[in-house]
Amino acid sequence: MLKLVRAAWAAAIAKGGLASVKAGVAGTGAKASAVPAAGAAAAAGGAVAALWTFPSILFSAFAIGWGAEAAQFFMSQGLALAILAWLQTLPEFAVEADIAWRGDVSNMTANFTGSLRLLVVFGVASLVERRRTGKWLREVVLEDEDSVGVVGLIVPIAYFAFIWWKATLTLWDSLVLTAMYGVYLWILNRMPAGDEESIEELDLVPRTVMRLKPGVRGVAITALFVGGGILLYLAAHPFVGSLEALALSIGISEFVFIQWVAPFLSEFPEFFSAFRWAKSVRKAPMALMNLVSSNINQWTMLVAMIPVAYAFGQGHVQTIPFDAMHRTEILLTILQSLLGVVLLLNMRFTAAEAAVLFALWGLQFAVPALREELIFVYGALVLLGVARMLVDRRRAGAVGAFGRQWRRHAVPGTDAA
Repeated sequence: MLKLVRAAWAAAIAKGGLASVKAGVAGTGAKASAVPAAGAAAAAGGAVAALWTFPSILFSAFAIGWGAEAAQFFMSQGLALAILAWLQTLPEFAVEADIAWRGDVSNMTANFTGSLRLLVVFGVASLVERRRTGKWLREVVLEDEDSVGVVGLIVPIAYFAFIWWKATLTLWDSLVLTAMYGVYLWILNRMPAGDEESIEELDLVPRTVMRLKPGVRGVAITALFVGGGILLYLAAHPFVGSLEALALSIGISEFVFIQWVAPFLSEFPEFFSAFRWAKSVRKAPMALMNLVSSNINQWTMLVAMIPVAYAFGQGHVQTIPFDAMHRTEILLTILQSLLGVVLLLNMRFTAAEAAVLFALWGLQFAVPALREELIFVYGALVLLGVARMLVDRRRAGAVGAFGRQWRRHAVPGTDAA
């Protein structure tokens, strides 16, 4: 039934839209002269769909995010942040799944490259500290329990370097990445409870839900998930189509447009939560680790889903190849994320480090032509960070902290202390 509704809804806004653009571009002969005008008109028609697809994706993301924030009080405390992060990024999964289902290999990597979430937390926390005390925040200090997320990023990034090297993505890679995420959740579940959010600190909607009677509260949480999920299911496909049509109508690369606009909308509730937590400097580490957990989701489950959706969309198992452009974007994102890990390995995130990341991100966004040059810059900074850790092992404090947490909680009885 949902498929029929979705098909009817998509057809209503697709008429004369992106499909006709692609068909028109393929035309030849006497019709060729009419292609530019017809293509522009069709692109404009498809772009109009953004008026309802953009708000729909945003609202579905908020509905799912509100449900997740309320549901976190009924989860295992060790898994709360990880599962909250996963649910908050569910709209991003839906968008990526639709791109893979379409078989749009050229744009398949756009939604998981180019993001840098660490800047959100430090920037907000620093501004709030400035307003509160008159001084800028110098650093965010992490707890020993946070070392699981920091170290947990290293393994999928390392495996993705292998994916970049072989320039393909397969179902075997999906199995490996899914296993990595499963191990990560298992370790988190063994960790002790950390700082958690109180009901009074929630946004208006989840706070109102949590104040309902137990039975009604469960129905309300379920309604948020179901309602947001249905809207997301209906809007994901036309949303991607409207992104492509809008990019075409204003003369911007589809890849770049999907890379920056889609994550901004689908991840907005996640950033909103980080913004709210970061306003309290005490909760800045919690916000930081929520975004680190989202990065782990992105490097594992989001990427693992792509070959599966692609296989279902094509009707058979097929390897996804990466061309030179894809490999450049993937390598840039690997090094970008790896630099973030190197900076967090000392369990601190300083103002100077945030400034460097912001400058590099701003340059990457403003001057896309410098992407290949920035690969060398990120690579050099990563090597510099590793060299400094070899000289001063305290800069790799997260590794030692993770070892202590592992001995105390993952395999109790092995800690000599």
